[in-house]
Amino acid sequence: MASRFLMPARVRVSFENELHRAATAADPDTMWTALERAHILSQRWAWEHTRAHWLMLRLALACRDRREAFGQVVRLVVAGPGSLMGRAPVGNTGRTAVGLHTVLPVPDDLAAVLDAPQDGVPTP
Repeated sequence: MASRFLMPARVRVSFENELHRAATAADPDTMWTALERAHILSQRWAWEHTRAHWLMLRLALACRDRREAFGQVVRLVVAGPGSLMGRAPVGNTGRTAVGLHTVLPVPDDLAAVLDAPQDGVPTP
């Protein structure tokens, strides 16, 4: 059974790669795209999900986007508990322009990472 507390190694590598891409990007649009992808990967795991929103909040503040920053504060409060209860909306990018409960399609490359067997056990 896959753990709600421990992100599988294959997902972690992709998650950390997206965070690195965001941290080294030259422009905010590329940073947001990478953080959105990291968010999609992280939704099943409370710590990583919360971490994605923390980084989104930091970027919103750096961009002086008050609306996005406020939305990220709200998401910081609900991200961890939502993941623990299995209620994070699949495919949601984590941005304020997307509703808290909006389900979106998962990009094919991320779906392949999330749906692949992890340590020999299929991910739920």
